[in-house]
Amino acid sequence: MTSWNDTSADAALRSLYAAAVRAADPLAVLAAHLPEPPARGRVIVVGVGKAVAKMAQAVEAAWAHVPLTGLVIAPHGAGLPLSRIALRFGRHPTPDAGGAAAAAEMLALMQGLTGDDLVLALISGGGSSLSTLPAPGLSLEDLIATNQALLDSGAVIGEMNCIRKHLSAFSGGRLAVAAHPARVVTLAISDVPGDDPEVIASGPTVGDPSSFAEARALVARYSMDLPPAVLAHLAAGAEESPKPGDPRLGNTELRMIATPMMALLAMAEAARGLGLTPLILGDALEGEARHVGTVLGGMARSVAAHGLPLPAPCLLLSGGETTVTMEKGTQGAGGRSTECLLSLALTLNGAPGIWALCADTDGIDGKSEHAGAIAGPGSLAAARAKGLDPRALLVAHRSLEVFAASGGLVTTGPTLTNVNDVRAILIT
Repeated sequence: MTSWNDTSADAALRSLYAAAVRAADPLAVLAAHLPEPPARGRVIVVGVGKAVAKMAQAVEAAWAHVPLTGLVIAPHGAGLPLSRIALRFGRHPTPDAGGAAAAAEMLALMQGLTGDDLVLALISGGGSSLSTLPAPGLSLEDLIATNQALLDSGAVIGEMNCIRKHLSAFSGGRLAVAAHPARVVTLAISDVPGDDPEVIASGPTVGDPSSFAEARALVARYSMDLPPAVLAHLAAGAEESPKPGDPRLGNTELRMIATPMMALLAMAEAARGLGLTPLILGDALEGEARHVGTVLGGMARSVAAHGLPLPAPCLLLSGGETTVTMEKGTQGAGGRSTECLLSLALTLNGAPGIWALCADTDGIDGKSEHAGAIAGPGSLAAARAKGLDPRALLVAHRSLEVFAASGGLVTTGPTLTNVNDVRAILIT
């Protein structure tokens, strides 16, 4: 039986995070989902997202003898060597001109395809920003300003992408429409609650059931300050996105190759190997990061005090995408994972025998260079010993500073996959 302390708990939580990332590694999971290459006709590989470089590498390895061409868009710094598929770069979470140009180039590749051709679309989270191509009448600057307003609004990912799809010339099914009448097979890695393909990277190859009216309602609900051209475009509602059932989408298929639940199941299996009983609370926990942290901390206290909902030693696992609503003028330091973790740590208030990890499976939490962090019974005291006020830093969205001071940061660099955030609470 493990004798748990800060060192062993830290090592265990880091190993569990690694298991989650491995479960979503395209080099391990993608090949089994590939369709049969066409008997005649071309194979065009396209894609966008944080995981797309590794997904493209996996396709080239599995189809070493299949003639293919194509183009994918990855975040700057997240490239891998590719021999037949062109690699372009865009910025995340703020769009840039490189991503817009690459999205236009990808649409151009779809011209002149026939029913004999196969378009293999590799889609993963982060694609909305990387392939930001403005609809007619809008500028890239308009969409950059809108993207920042969305990130600061507190809207959940599905709501943000509803608005994005109604400002785009690429997402919301438009890539698949451009490929018609070719067969389009999408291999997707989900980073969204519920694994909704319409939300992953704003669904460039699937029909969009949302409407301009819904997008306008969301802008009003969150009091978003958007550029005049964007507001005018939404008000006009001139050209709706392609909808489910559109005949131009009739020759499309989607295969989900990695999901948040798959990552949590891998963590649960690894936990059993450490002598821990895992409990998966869900893969779609949403809400303000600090509120989710408070709830998770309360559940951990219940386990420690009452052995409910299960006795220690155990591991509470959850996934999903929380939000951080930024007040005007607030810069912050850290992302949703460290903010959730700091709230959880404050709720526990140094309770003995409890450690927790909150981290993004893409290796990047918010705008930081870290995946997330680990907190233990002494984390808040370590931060206070260096003159920090953890509660004040939570209010200021500066959670990163607490875990930098306590030595709890988890730093991996880009993992080149993305199945949302994972959280693990170890109660001994």
